[in-house]
Amino acid sequence: MKLGIRWKIFFAMTGLIVFFVFLSWFINDRLLEKYYLYSKKNSLIQTCHLINDLYRQDSADIGLQLEKLENIKGVRVVVTDNNFVIKYASFFRETNPSQISQGKVPNRRKGPLFLLRSRYVKPIKAGEVKVIKDPRLNTEIIYLASRLDNGYYLLLTAHKAALKDSVVIASRFLVFTGLFTLFVGGMAVFLLSGRLIKPILEIKDIAQRMAHLDFSRKYSGRTGDELDELGESINSLSDQLERSISNLRQANEKLQQEIDLRKEFISNVSHELKTPIALIQGYAEGLKVNVIEDDENKNFYCDVITDEAAKMNRLVKQLLELARIESGAISLERVNFDVSVLLMKVLKKHEILFKEKGICLETEIEPNLYVNADIDFCEQIINNYLANALNHLDGFNTIRIRARRLGEKTRVFVYNTGRHIPEEERDKIWTSFYKMDKARTRDYGGTGLGLSIVRAIQEAHGNQFGVDNHEGGVEFWFELDSVNHVDME
Repeated sequence: MKLGIRWKIFFAMTGLIVFFVFLSWFINDRLLEKYYLYSKKNSLIQTCHLINDLYRQDSADIGLQLEKLENIKGVRVVVTDNNFVIKYASFFRETNPSQISQGKVPNRRKGPLFLLRSRYVKPIKAGEVKVIKDPRLNTEIIYLASRLDNGYYLLLTAHKAALKDSVVIASRFLVFTGLFTLFVGGMAVFLLSGRLIKPILEIKDIAQRMAHLDFSRKYSGRTGDELDELGESINSLSDQLERSISNLRQANEKLQQEIDLRKEFISNVSHELKTPIALIQGYAEGLKVNVIEDDENKNFYCDVITDEAAKMNRLVKQLLELARIESGAISLERVNFDVSVLLMKVLKKHEILFKEKGICLETEIEPNLYVNADIDFCEQIINNYLANALNHLDGFNTIRIRARRLGEKTRVFVYNTGRHIPEEERDKIWTSFYKMDKARTRDYGGTGLGLSIVRAIQEAHGNQFGVDNHEGGVEFWFELDSVNHVDME
């Protein structure tokens, strides 16, 4: 069975309480009696000094003072003159006080007075405490025999048996208090360990949740110690892991999208190349086996092969150009130029085409629109927008070109009459090979890469682009960085 940390703390602390209770009992049992004896000896010496002071002062109520000392100190007092005539004795006062006043005290060899007379043989050393066995009472007696400053002899006695009884009582009481301490201490340790373990269990739960990628719970304890620091570290680690895993998931999603785009790209390229390759292969085999003999049909076969080869060549060039722009292999050659002049130049190139298709061209171009950009890429965007407008003209066959300054940006608009672009399609048209009307795109030989190239160029410049539906048609736009005329190179 695995013990939790709460029970480990409980058993450890309870064991310490048991150990110290037992240690206290053992020390009490072995040393308390000796300590009591030591204290009693010191008490006898102090009493001797007090009595000596009383006789030095020659108090009138000296008997009353001696009686108080006996009761307070728990000793018996015998005072004799230098002829061993008793002046004060507690044991004779208790039995026959008149004998003390008459000096008629029996000289019993086994009485306390015998201790004084036996000590008289040798000089009495003040403050010397002895323990002897009283043959008459068969008990041990602690006594002190000393000579006072006035020449009197003093005998102080106390029974050692009383000390032993006190030690026994103290030991029994210590056992009871020890059991009570063990019970109360055990309960206190159990409750306290629960409070101590609570933040640890909270941190454990947070860690287990983190292991299952659940970062919703945070440490909220306020113990004010190292556990708070650990909890804050866990919270910080949780936040960092949550951010890292979130970033990793986003990176995985982005990678999966790129993988899907690459698969879609390969599929689209394969689809775009499949038809011209099949046509070239079919017509080439027809020429090889002489399916036709007249020159007119042979020329038609050759024209089809040439046309499809040109489409493949255009597709491959656009793919290479798009890949180079998106990968950053081509660095932008930014220059300052007037985009209004560039627009008029491009429109001039398309003038004959506009007339052939009967297109009504409208322009609203502000003069002196100086911008900073790669002029070649800018021209390519305009050409792509114009090609897209020409291929999707409908209704009144109107193309409107506008350009104006908007603060720090200059925006160029290319409008053509025709069908609106559905809202759900407006983000998709910038994707490579995306075609809203595949049949119509095939008719004019579109590859579905023109708007993708616009997106790549604008992202390289760090500028916005987009498309909006207007009454009767669609308007594409892109932005360029504006510069002042004085900044022109």
